[in-house]
Amino acid sequence: MTTSTEHAATLLAQNRLRGERLPGLPEAYRPASEDAAYAVQFALREQLIRAGGGDLAGYKIGATSQVMQEYLDIHNPCGGGVLANGVHASPAEVPYGGYVHPGVECEIAVRLGADLTAEAAPLSQARVAEAVGACMAAIEIVDDRYADWRSLDTPTLIADDFFQAGIVLGPANTDWRRLDLAALPGTMAINGQERGRGLGGDVLGHPLTALTWLANQLAAYGIGLRSGQIVLTGSVVATQWVERGDRVRVDVEGLGAAEVVFA
Repeated sequence: MTTSTEHAATLLAQNRLRGERLPGLPEAYRPASEDAAYAVQFALREQLIRAGGGDLAGYKIGATSQVMQEYLDIHNPCGGGVLANGVHASPAEVPYGGYVHPGVECEIAVRLGADLTAEAAPLSQARVAEAVGACMAAIEIVDDRYADWRSLDTPTLIADDFFQAGIVLGPANTDWRRLDLAALPGTMAINGQERGRGLGGDVLGHPLTALTWLANQLAAYGIGLRSGQIVLTGSVVATQWVERGDRVRVDVEGLGAAEVVFA
């Protein structure tokens, strides 16, 4: 028997694959809580992987900074998955037409160098830091694939990977421990014009605080983080929506830059 979770996941998968705007989920299939939303998200991920989206490459964390919480009117962190087909090395060129309405965010990303198992939870920030192999500047590509995202409830957004559509990664810095990640300034520019700036500490006080939240959040569902996975810790700049031909660059002092063109 098909469950409401599977029905919701199928509707979201079909919408993604067709590149259409989603008016919302029918009330009968709409997740009633964040726990129910993550169940839909996990089922959606399996459908997208089977449809050719690539394996799970990592995760994104949204609504981790005050600027993003105010922008979204959501006041707690939310996670989503990142599939391999959406991972790009900087400098990247992506097709503007491959998205419904793309936007970009300025982030510090981490690449894990060791597993963080669900069985080890609750995980401390010190333990999580030990598992980080590299840090890098990153652009998250988000997609407003909704008729009106402001009308949607938080569980529906979580179920659909919280706007996630891709990532662009700058060079990996394996010597990141000599840096104070919380103090690193990050800036975003579009076509050479600055659109916003912030600090690593704008993300829950420290990017690794966000990573620790994700590790423990996933552990509650019996899921661990694996060596080699990428995690986006959250944007220090409010989402900027882009147009065809826009060139985006983010710079994070000490970590470098990431660039993408929406061709």
